[in-house]
Amino acid sequence: MIAQIQPAELKALIDSGRPVLLVDVRQPEEHVFCALPGSVLIPLGELMGRVEEVQPEGALVVVYCHHGVRSLSGAAILRRAGIEAASLAGGIDRWSLTVDPGVPRY
Repeated sequence: MIAQIQPAELKALIDSGRPVLLVDVRQPEEHVFCALPGSVLIPLGELMGRVEEVQPEGALVVVYCHHGVRSLSGAAILRRAGIEAASLAGGIDRWSLTVDPGVPRY
C-alpha cells in the first residue's frame, strides 16, 4: 500500500523545516500552469526511466499530480526502485483548496 500525506500535513512538515523532495508527475504544460515551489518535474510516463534523478538524500519524497491518482502510481514506481515515497492526497488541486488558494486550479 502506498502511503498518502494530506496537504495540511505536508505544509506543516515543510514549515517545520523538514527536508522534502517534491516530485511532480504531471505533464510539462500542467507544471508551467502551476506547481508547488521547489518541485522537480518528471512526468509519470518518464519516471521509470528517470528514477536515478530522484535523490532524496534524507528528505521525505512526496509525489504529486493534479488529483492524486497519477501520484499513487509514481510513488509505487519509486518504491519498487527502493525509494520510500508518499503520494499527496488529492494532489495540487486539494493543496489549492485547503492550503494555498493562490495556487491556480484547473
